[in-house]
Amino acid sequence: MERQEAGTTQPRPPTVAEARARDKARKQAEQAQRAAAEAEEAKRRTRKRVMMGGIAVVGVAALVGGGYLAYRAVTAPDQVTASCVQVDENGNEVVVADEYCGDGKTNFRSDTSHGGGGSLILLGWPQYRYHYGGTPTIGKPPTGGSSVKPRNAEIKTKSGTTIQRGGLGSKSTGGSGS
Repeated sequence: MERQEAGTTQPRPPTVAEARARDKARKQAEQAQRAAAEAEEAKRRTRKRVMMGGIAVVGVAALVGGGYLAYRAVTAPDQVTASCVQVDENGNEVVVADEYCGDGKTNFRSDTSHGGGGSLILLGWPQYRYHYGGTPTIGKPPTGGSSVKPRNAEIKTKSGTTIQRGGLGSKSTGGSGS
């Protein structure tokens, strides 16, 4: 057996089989590296497609939700607050507590009664009715608003009593059964 001395001994040239094995190992390493790079690229593309699909779903959902909210905002009934007012013989109005107004209350004149001035005389004084909208202060005349009941509006008193439900189909009318 020969001894090798460091720095002076020359390595022997590789045999043909060793050279082929080295080349084969290098090619396999390159193929494995290419396959890993292709797998990473495919994974990135898939992730990107999934992300784009998710964004598209969220976008469509936002569009549908926004359309629904816009539709509800356009078709939603107005909300109006009704205040009970006392009307004297001269037609002057003064805001009073809600307890004086309502069906079945003494001297309450509903907007659905179409009796006109004649019915006021028959009911006696003072008269009570609702005033819609505006700024009500008890003991003072209402500021703003109207004594005409708004159509297609949700009307509630300050105490929370619903006078009229707003929107389509909210008005119920009596009919005769055939």
